[in-house]
Amino acid sequence: MAAQLITAAHSVVLAEETEQNPLLPETYDIVWSFVIVVVVGVVFMRYVLPKFQAVLDERTEKIEGGLAQAETAQAEAAAALAEYHQQLQEAREEAAKIREEARTEGGAIVADLRAKASDDASRIVETAHRQIEAERQQAAVSLRSEVGSLATELASKIVGESLEDAARQSRVVDRFLDQLEHAGTTSAASGTNGQEG
Repeated sequence: MAAQLITAAHSVVLAEETEQNPLLPETYDIVWSFVIVVVVGVVFMRYVLPKFQAVLDERTEKIEGGLAQAETAQAEAAAALAEYHQQLQEAREEAAKIREEARTEGGAIVADLRAKASDDASRIVETAHRQIEAERQQAAVSLRSEVGSLATELASKIVGESLEDAARQSRVVDRFLDQLEHAGTTSAASGTNGQEG
């Protein structure tokens, strides 16, 4: 009997094994799982995926817009740099032109100042020569009168007669001064001859 029970249990187990694979779920589990997957898929496709797609499209547009703006900014920067270099070159040329004009103008100013200084120096020298000549003439007149009076006194003492007469006094003074000048030129000429020899 026990043997029959074991055989019967064994046949039941074999029958169950042949009817159903323990690795596969029941059919109703498969059907309900498939229904749930389809419902979740439809909800995902209808609601979630469009939002994801909209976010991705928005990001794509922002990136493309950013790239376009970057290209525009880069082109503007290149244009501004080219304009800056052109302005810098123009400024350098203008500075060189201004320097050259300043040098030319400075040379003209220096030449003008030199001419004015030369004129001023000539005028000062001429004024000094005139003043010296006037002082020399004044000194000669003063010397002539003093020497005349001294010579007259001396001559009257030597001669023993009075030389108070103005005409006589003038002749004596003129003769005395002529002798002095003649003696001065003779000694100067002999000194020059001595130096030449």
